[in-house]
Amino acid sequence: MSNTFEIIPLGGIGEFGMNCMAVRHADEMIIVDAGMGFPEESVYGADISIPNFEFLEDYRDDLTAIILTHAHEDHLGALPYLLKRFNLPVYASHFTLALAESKLEEHELLGDVLLHRVEGRETVEIGSFQIEFISVAHSLIDCYALAITTPAGTIIHTGDYKADETPVIGEPIDLRSLRRYGQEGVLALLSDSTNASVAGRTPSERAVTPAFEELFAQAEGRIIVASFASSIQRIQIVLDVAQQFDRRVCVLGRSMQKNVEIAERLGYLDVPDKLLVGLNEVKRLDDDEIVFLITGSQGEPRAVLAQMATGSYKGLMIGDGDTVVLSARVIPGNERAISRLVGEIYKRGGNIIDANRRLVHVSGHAYQDDIRIMTEAVRPHFVIPIHGEYRMLYRHKEFVKNHLGFREDQVLLIENGDVLELDGERATIIAHHEIGQTFIDESGYEEIDSEIVKQRKHLAYDGVVAPVVTISEETGALEGLPEVVVNGLLTTNGSSNFVQELQRIAAEAVETASSAERRDASLLKERVRVELKRYIQKQTGARPVIMPVVVQI
Repeated sequence: MSNTFEIIPLGGIGEFGMNCMAVRHADEMIIVDAGMGFPEESVYGADISIPNFEFLEDYRDDLTAIILTHAHEDHLGALPYLLKRFNLPVYASHFTLALAESKLEEHELLGDVLLHRVEGRETVEIGSFQIEFISVAHSLIDCYALAITTPAGTIIHTGDYKADETPVIGEPIDLRSLRRYGQEGVLALLSDSTNASVAGRTPSERAVTPAFEELFAQAEGRIIVASFASSIQRIQIVLDVAQQFDRRVCVLGRSMQKNVEIAERLGYLDVPDKLLVGLNEVKRLDDDEIVFLITGSQGEPRAVLAQMATGSYKGLMIGDGDTVVLSARVIPGNERAISRLVGEIYKRGGNIIDANRRLVHVSGHAYQDDIRIMTEAVRPHFVIPIHGEYRMLYRHKEFVKNHLGFREDQVLLIENGDVLELDGERATIIAHHEIGQTFIDESGYEEIDSEIVKQRKHLAYDGVVAPVVTISEETGALEGLPEVVVNGLLTTNGSSNFVQELQRIAAEAVETASSAERRDASLLKERVRVELKRYIQKQTGARPVIMPVVVQI
């Protein structure tokens, strides 16, 4: 049996989202999480991104299982695309699998996948891997850290966590189990770095309750709370405070309605009788008797909040006297969309409350003191920062070096695609693979090849030039002046003769072509393309997409 094992991150290192990691021992490999990311606006039509799972084809015979730490989209969202390639059993908590089932059903995969529900402190054996699920607190429920034991050693993967010992719903962080592993010996701690630059300790989810109580006491009109649909603890707080102030709650948005239904059905969410109302009942209530719990905190144009702010959602519009609470963090990349949304809400007379004005949101990720608590409990030989941009990983490294006594060679910064080999004494990057990412058109669940995204970007920045040359089928001679259509290309100094020059270049390319090139349309297209490319780059510096058309008559 091998005395080494490998850690290979496929996503989530040096970036937000797409959290996915392979752990390999001998000829067996498990996958921890399968998350999606949210591309910046510049990705041109791609709604989401996922790791490029093509890399795993070389390990197809080694793959044994997928382990999910929790149900956030950046850890769960790519699961259907991974399972379409590799039909593996999935292990996760009850709530995580409930959300996964909904997603798999949309992709028509539910009946084909083996799903294993696990409890906190439960241990499963998957080949040579022994995995214990350890409860941790986060901004949603039923989250686990993983103790992964192999014959070569034990690693702890924290998932997303904070050291919250008084969560609104669910289990607190299980420090007892973490300390037990620390006493037995942990080779490496793979630890969440999202808030590694923030001093102090992450507030408990309960910390937002007083701010909500104050807002409900002051608001005279409708209250509209936008939050992540997965934030079940936050949803419970809104429900509790609404009941306290005699307001009914209307839940809007497909994902919000689905998650509330699942959490209530599984017994995680306590919904008082007659508290929830539908849209038809809302019309019979006064403004100070209603709370809307909705999606759209990130400025998503198709979400309920954006529709209420820019027009109408099923007859509902934001207006004077409404209090709009943005009870969520800003996901990096969404700042512009949220700023536009805030402007629209103000235009309509709404009053906006966010985390900058009141404590209506707390993070679900570990601050520095939480990192200290986790690291001192586990007492690992190596610390491997994961989950976050590189600056966060670096700050994590600096914190554990400067404050927890780890040496430089004990804190390892890795990148997506690195193959990190560990044994009882050392950790070495033995190889690197370019993993890349795959883009998804969310509306149709279709994968978009990265080359297509590159082409879209190319078109957006440099435009397109489409020359059409007509030649004699018999002689190959040019029949008239070529036509050239130019879109999205900035011409030199606004020259009105630019297109005429392109026509001349295309004509010369045909007239000076060899007889072999004239007989082969593909060769003639390439000659025209190359000549136009040289001229355009020399004159403008641009690199447009050039798409020649050869017509034979």
